[in-house]
Amino acid sequence: MTGSRLPQSFHFGPWVFSIDAAQALIAVSPRDTRPVDVPAWAAAYGLAHLDNPNPWATGLIGPTSTALNRTYAMTTDLTRPLIVGQLTISGHPPGPLLIDGTHRLYRAWREHVPRLPAHLLTVQETRQIQHDLL
Repeated sequence: MTGSRLPQSFHFGPWVFSIDAAQALIAVSPRDTRPVDVPAWAAAYGLAHLDNPNPWATGLIGPTSTALNRTYAMTTDLTRPLIVGQLTISGHPPGPLLIDGTHRLYRAWREHVPRLPAHLLTVQETRQIQHDLL
């Protein structure tokens, strides 16, 4: 880490994912990016509820209206790849989880950008950057 920048992390349920560690893994093991379908991911993350005037509207797994800085989101670099981890649940194939890039996803959704580039971590890489809160 350089300067006074705080470590970046993503919290999901009882887990914390280190974005800095994910970026280090990607730097050591470069990979091609994969396209992320912006409308599908925005719907899954409930981004439409952020602009809903209904105070009871909520997304199931995405950010709250106070957690996402819309002004900042509209300045983000859409060419910078998102980072998608993979979680395993016993007996099921790995499932993707966006761990870095929610602000970019929001901007792309608002600007009707159909796809964004993303780095996909393996299940093992995702476990390496994951820590339990409890």
